[in-house]
Order: sequence, then C-alpha cells, then structure tokens
Amino acid sequence: MKIGIFSHCTIDEIVRNNSVVETAGGPACYCGLTARNLKFDVEFHTKIGSDFSYLQVLEKNKIFIPQASVTTNPTTRFRLEISGTDRNLYLKTRCDPISFDKSDADAHIISPVFDEIPIETYEKIKKDSRFTLLDPQGFLRRKDEHNKIYLEKTELDLSRISAIKVDPEEAYSLTGQTGNDAMLILQKKGVEYVLYTNKREITMLVKDRLYYLTIPRIDVYDTTGVGDIFCATFACTYLKEKDFFWAICFAVGAAQAALETKETGLAKIPQRGAIETNASYLYNQVGFSQI
Repeated sequence: MKIGIFSHCTIDEIVRNNSVVETAGGPACYCGLTARNLKFDVEFHTKIGSDFSYLQVLEKNKIFIPQASVTTNPTTRFRLEISGTDRNLYLKTRCDPISFDKSDADAHIISPVFDEIPIETYEKIKKDSRFTLLDPQGFLRRKDEHNKIYLEKTELDLSRISAIKVDPEEAYSLTGQTGNDAMLILQKKGVEYVLYTNKREITMLVKDRLYYLTIPRIDVYDTTGVGDIFCATFACTYLKEKDFFWAICFAVGAAQAALETKETGLAKIPQRGAIETNASYLYNQVGFSQI
C-alpha cells in the first residue's frame, strides 16, 4: 500500500539545554520514515533547496524526492527552542509552495508546516483522495516581527477530510472552542475521525462516542515530530486494518515508543515491534463514553 504526503521537508535546529542539533525534519520526513517502518510505500509532494543535505537518510529507506521538487530557494528551516514539553518555534527560511500532482496513493496526509500548501492545492488533494488525514498546523501558523510562530484563528473547509489531528490551541484556532465542544464542531464540519491530543491525553471522537487513551508518564527529552509519527501510524494502520480502534491504539503506541527512545530528531522514529507491543497493551486500556 502507498501513502502520499503533502508537506515541506525542513531543516530543524533543535535547541535544548544550550546545545544545538541540526537535523532533517518536517512532517514529510517524520511521516514518511514512520510509514516505511510500517511497510508502506511513500510518495512525497514537497519542496527542498540544494541546502537539504539529508537525501541519503531518505533514500536509504527507499524514499525518493522527485527532481522537480528541488528548487533554487533554500529549504524551509526552523529553530526550535525546547524545554520539557514546551517549545518556541522560529521560522528562518521558507521554501516554494507545493503544487498538486495526481497520485495513485491509497491515502494522503496533508500536514503543512508554514503556508506551503495553497488552498487551491488543498482542495484538489481532497477531491483526488480516498482517505485524507489533516494536521492543520501550517494553515494556522503566523510569524511575528521576530519570526516567532504563533497561531491565529482561521477558517478552513473540512469537507472531504477523513481524519484530523489537533491539539487544544489548534482546535481553538479552528473552532473558537477546546475539548469536547471543539471536537463536535470539527465533526459537524464533516470530519469522520477527530483526534484530539493534549500532551499525554488522547481523545478520539467517532460518531457519538469518545475514546480515551493516556500515554504512560515518560521523562520527555524531545517531542519534535511525535505528532507526525502519531498521524502516519493512524493513517497506515487504518488503511491496513480498516479498524479505527486499532488505529488509535497503534498511533498512541507509536507516540509512546518515540518518546521512550529519548532521542532527538529523526532518531526517535520507532520500530514496528515497539509500536505493536505498546498497541497491544493499550488495546485493553481504552476508555469510552457517549457524547
């Protein structure tokens, strides 16, 4: 099976405890490598500059960036200042917009990092896709005079979106609400599976039922990309199993496995065995309620 990913590859400067680690990043890399670990083929729709020096990392995992995706402008670059589960994000450079290309993928992940997917492209992806998972962060992000990223309330057409992953701040930017109220609004906008992540607490709304899971308490080192790992695992598992219950268990299990590595950047992408072990345990830990 094949998953298509619409997102910029990035170069991330991760700052923690006064040390700086530079690594490839962005949902394209995190989602793509996670999908490969789950035995999926990956199709990239992205843009990079000649300064992106991590092609071997991707190609070693049989992920290939088309030559048409390489531009003369620099790769999108972020500086991430991390303290525990909190982080400040700064945009340093932004690459070209992503155009729409026809795809034969079984599903698509739309996960912009900063305004690289025009609305026309977004609408074309939705119409072309059989299953679409949206992480809306890049549609909501703005930058201040210091290039620090913040979120702004944004109207976004969610018709034809199969699943959406939001945290409280993103949910508020889309709906003006948080928690269950926000999830219900997103559902009414047409989303079938609403995934709400609030640090360790994960909630999924399907029809009239809420499902709850909690990631075990772990000493957090670097959370960069954990949401992308979660999204890719949910999409891949749902496609393979056609079971949203297993999909959320695997997604949370993947996020847990990533955090348990205590690694920085792409090194935290978990192996399939660790994901499966966590998912099997979580399967019997799911709580639920009617809404």
